[in-house]
Amino acid sequence: MLNIALFGPPGAGKGTLSEYLLQHYNLFYISTGDLLRRELAKNSRLGQLARDIIASGGLVSDEIIVQIIENTITEHPDADGFLFDGFPRTYIQSYILDGLMIKMNSALHCLVNMEVPAEVSVQRLLLRGQTSGRSDDNEIVIRNRLREYSDKTLPVLGYYRDRGIVRDINGNQPIESVREEVVAIIEAELSKRLFNIVLFGYPGSGRGSQGRRLAEEFGLEYVSTGDMLEQEIASASTLGTKIRNLYESGGLVTDDIVVPLIEKKLAQSTTAKGFIFKGFPRTLVQSYILDGLLRKYGSSVNLILDIEVPVLELVHRLDARSKTERCMPYDSSTAKIVKRLQEHEQKTVPVIEKYQQQHGVSKIDGRGSFDEVFAKLAEQVRTARKRMR
Repeated sequence: MLNIALFGPPGAGKGTLSEYLLQHYNLFYISTGDLLRRELAKNSRLGQLARDIIASGGLVSDEIIVQIIENTITEHPDADGFLFDGFPRTYIQSYILDGLMIKMNSALHCLVNMEVPAEVSVQRLLLRGQTSGRSDDNEIVIRNRLREYSDKTLPVLGYYRDRGIVRDINGNQPIESVREEVVAIIEAELSKRLFNIVLFGYPGSGRGSQGRRLAEEFGLEYVSTGDMLEQEIASASTLGTKIRNLYESGGLVTDDIVVPLIEKKLAQSTTAKGFIFKGFPRTLVQSYILDGLLRKYGSSVNLILDIEVPVLELVHRLDARSKTERCMPYDSSTAKIVKRLQEHEQKTVPVIEKYQQQHGVSKIDGRGSFDEVFAKLAEQVRTARKRMR
């Protein structure tokens, strides 16, 4: 998700630029003025409250505005992000927007500040007034609007400058040049974002081999809790012995063992473009842990894939694997295989259901050749990456 705030004084050209950005990046336009007029036209509960305030000569409160914005965001889950124009308008509203973004498990990624001299703004709006028919396109009102912008809105820039996300551009140049600068800013922001995949599937579904291939194909970092735990076992450390005992009993390794290993992996992968997580999260608790881990990097889960294979086929595959050098500790007997499959159903399937409700899960038929299954997985990844951009 890409969230942008567009700033600039009246007459800076925000409207013209917005039209291009909305179409090019599949963003949804959040203009407090437009949203408020829509609520008034619908005569909704919030619209009625706003109408009463306006009729009495008051200003519509932040309490009402934030509810309207939150409802609008919730009603458009298919948008690839939001373009905010006219919000936040005050320092206090900056905190409100941050709260909304946290609730969406997202953030404001950049604030584009279109700098235009006051006299240029006045001349542009006076020229517009010759054809617009708008009563507020007269010099007295224009200068009052510019003064209000300076008094109330410029402090917002200071708020976001402290966070390092303000990008200043010269708005006193041809619109084509302005657009090129803004597109360059957005593309640079997109290039910094991590692309993260969670790969689900019962033991024996082929997650490991497919996950490695996907990581190689798309330049991502493969994060396999199984591999990291095997490395600990191979080291013959005290921790490795503890992990082996859990494996041989068919149990799941506890979070206090797994999470520090994943934290270390993420911290070391400083040049990664994103991650593929295999074997984590396996429980609902771990799904919340993963959200927290990624949030430390200003990121989140972008795609959830679930490789589906019939149970009898899974048992057949795991039994065959037990006779090879790729044998896992829980492959050593039918009883252990069945126990492992049952634990996946009891603990991990609810995680998949949670992701289905929150993000949607792409179900992939895991039957067929390796290349056939990979082609289906890769197509889902390409589509998700395209949407991300």
